[in-house]
Amino acid sequence: MAKRDKAEKKKPLDKASESKPVQSKPSAPVEKTPEEKKTAYKDGIIKTVVPAFIGTAAGFFCFFQLGTGTEFPWLSVMLFVIIFSYYAQRLGYPAIGIDVKEFGNKDWFYVEFITIDFWLVVWTLLLNPF
Repeated sequence: MAKRDKAEKKKPLDKASESKPVQSKPSAPVEKTPEEKKTAYKDGIIKTVVPAFIGTAAGFFCFFQLGTGTEFPWLSVMLFVIIFSYYAQRLGYPAIGIDVKEFGNKDWFYVEFITIDFWLVVWTLLLNPF
């Protein structure tokens, strides 16, 4: 009997009291003006070209200063290139009109990937005999 009394005392859960996640309607994408589109396009080109030049310069630097680079661990050389290119871009972008405060992690990952990619390709091509 005690079990029956306990079961009767329990109230069934009300469906309204259950917490459901509030679903909001997705907001429509904000339309950009032609001037904003042009500025974003120009900034995107600059954000691609600058890391390409930095990576190419790092490749030439490594070739002329380190040669084959066998006397240094490759990971330390790559870490040096990453740190140097990060600070070069962080200080260089404001000089050419790019706001680095708008950069997110994805943007920094993108520009560093471009830099490292160009560095490795240029250094590898220079190390191979023609």
